[in-house]
This record gives sequence, structure tokens and C-alpha cells, in this order.
Amino acid sequence: MDNKGQASAEFILLFGGIFVVVLLAIHMYNSYMSDLSGEISSKEVNEFNTGLNSLKNYFK
Repeated sequence: MDNKGQASAEFILLFGGIFVVVLLAIHMYNSYMSDLSGEISSKEVNEFNTGLNSLKNYFK
């Protein structure tokens, strides 16, 4: 007899499920971006070291 209460409970469960999925997606995206920034900084450091080593040849 209380169909409005059942519908409200189902909407709460639906939105809760969507919220959990969104939080998991944000967490996975954050982890991906953290790993990617580490790779970018490693690449930049390697390029800087290569540039320094090439300059070293001019000062021998």
C-alpha cells in the first residue's frame, strides 16, 4: 500500500549505486594520472640529463 515509500527507497538505492560507481571511476582516474605524471617527470629528467651530457662534450 505504501508505493511512494518503496519508490523513494529504490531511488535512494539507485543513486547510491551510481555514487559508488562514480567514486570508483574517480579513484581509478586519479591513480592513472598519478602514474602518468611520474612517467612524464622521468622523461623530462632523462631529457635534461641527455642535454647536460651533450654539453659536457663541448667543455673537454
